Amino acid sequence: MTLPYAAEALEPVISKETIAFHHGKHLASYVNNLIGLLPGSGFEEAPLQEIVCKATGGILNNAGQILNHNMYFGQFKAPQTDNKPTGKIAEAIARDFGSFDAFKEAFQKAGATLFGSGWVWLSADKEGKLVITQEANAANPVQRGLKPLLTFDVWEHAYYLDYQNRRPDHLAALWQIVDWDVIGKRV
Repeated sequence: MTLPYAAEALEPVISKETIAFHHGKHLASYVNNLIGLLPGSGFEEAPLQEIVCKATGGILNNAGQILNHNMYFGQFKAPQTDNKPTGKIAEAIARDFGSFDAFKEAFQKAGATLFGSGWVWLSADKEGKLVITQEANAANPVQRGLKPLLTFDVWEHAYYLDYQNRRPDHLAALWQIVDWDVIGKRV
């Protein structure tokens, strides 16, 4: 996946150095690993979501990380103060969480309390109700029959260069760069 913005576009929330490491090296290794694992697997022509829902082991782990990272890197834009959702996504958040502030608090808490490495997700269930899930390692809400909308990466490589061990600070800062237009199109 090519970034839809310049490597420095998310500063100071995510530094150019973190983008270079996280996207340029970390994600690239998952892509290369998956390419090496696919021949003879039966998943050579399968879309990532299908692989994530059906595969196991190394194929699942690498495909899951690619799917997760593609959604993650594709949902950001240059930092903005007072960045809030609008339209259908704003209405759904208010309906299912009471307010944007209540949603942010619950989402950040889920991300901060996920033990170890993984992802915090906002997804929609089959009825369109929004839910927050914690997904360990390379897991993705599609494996639970949910439609992923927004994710924050809580693996240390996503924030350590910029925030060291302050995961909650990283999570709080990410709201400045969420591209709510992208999230709204995922609903």
